[in-house]
Amino acid sequence: MGVLMSKKQSVDKVQRCTAVVSAFQSGIKDRPAIVKPTEGDAEDADVPANTSSGAKEKNTEEGEGGETESGTGSSAAQQASVNQEAWSRLRDGKGVEPEDLEKRHQLTPPAYVRPKREADDDQPLEVELAKKEQPQGDEMCDVCEVWTADDLYPCRICTRVFHDGCLRELGYLRAEALQEMRDTAHTVTGWSCYYCDNLNLLLTEEEMYSLMETFKQCKIIPESCLVSDELLQYHHFVSKQQFDKDLTDEQEEEVLAQFAALDPDKKGHVEWSDFLYFESLAVLKKFRTENSLVRLLTAKERDAARLMFLNLDVDEDGLITRAECRQAQQSWFDKFSKDSQSCNVRLMGLCAPMNCGISHVGPICESSPASSSSEQSKTDDNRPTSWADFLRESSIYILAARPNSSAVHIRLPL
Repeated sequence: MGVLMSKKQSVDKVQRCTAVVSAFQSGIKDRPAIVKPTEGDAEDADVPANTSSGAKEKNTEEGEGGETESGTGSSAAQQASVNQEAWSRLRDGKGVEPEDLEKRHQLTPPAYVRPKREADDDQPLEVELAKKEQPQGDEMCDVCEVWTADDLYPCRICTRVFHDGCLRELGYLRAEALQEMRDTAHTVTGWSCYYCDNLNLLLTEEEMYSLMETFKQCKIIPESCLVSDELLQYHHFVSKQQFDKDLTDEQEEEVLAQFAALDPDKKGHVEWSDFLYFESLAVLKKFRTENSLVRLLTAKERDAARLMFLNLDVDEDGLITRAECRQAQQSWFDKFSKDSQSCNVRLMGLCAPMNCGISHVGPICESSPASSSSEQSKTDDNRPTSWADFLRESSIYILAARPNSSAVHIRLPL
């Protein structure tokens, strides 16, 4: 990120940078409307016109060379090229390519390297209850490395801070997402940066390869929205591949309940990012231990969990009940839910068996099978839970609450 400087040492630099930023913003504001360039123009924006024209001619020749006599081959080749680029972006952790961005003056996104599993990844991580970590936020923008005090927007998960203009030029956030950041970054709800918002970035290369292979076998097109029939077809295919049987009627209802949880605004389709985040969580739950998931939590998340546990531990004996544990886990999602949750709401969750691999949801209410054994449930509710157990069991819920999306990516405990 560069060397951090004290405010006295960086006064001159800040003043110069502020002047440059102001001039840049004025230039952007006064710039006449520009016709959206083609893909060739966007890639060669900084190359002289004759070079750009040559590239266009080359692309045209390549396109014509790939055409069949009926013209169908060219269309198929172009579609295959688009799909290949989408798979490449998915593997590299770049997510959805914004369609409405002006790329002529766009900054270069930073390279991203997927994490690797360490040798001690599954070993318990000692997190003290009495000692708050209170991490300090970065002083300079993560993109331009310039300090401008109140103009910086913090991430609620990590310590990074950003300029809204830098995020716009970086190309990761569209206009509506930028406005959401401005409205929520300094509030209690907070805002997740593009690193923390994308749960898929938590997967290793091996885990990502496994997920991509499943998508390809199920003929899932990356970066596309899914309607309910496509989601059902996907789960039917996965069930057939992994268990050699079709979904039951009950399982189909559960998939439709998952669809409703991923489509809180009733648009009639599931956004690609929400589908990807849910399946990424399913991979984490399938391949990672609870100790490994705890290691994915940031200092801010651990502090929030610590404060929640201390508030529930009224008698200060270091223990809370299972019922209080579930109450705490549900509270991670309360600030994002538009409507108050009730026992009759169908909430999405991950399949109970760790090796299942199929997303599993279902109705949760007093008459459901999950609550049929009332006496056993009451006994379990009163069972004590320590701070270490609470953090391990809550880690998957804390991670699931990272995205800025209002979709529910995991079952809420009741």
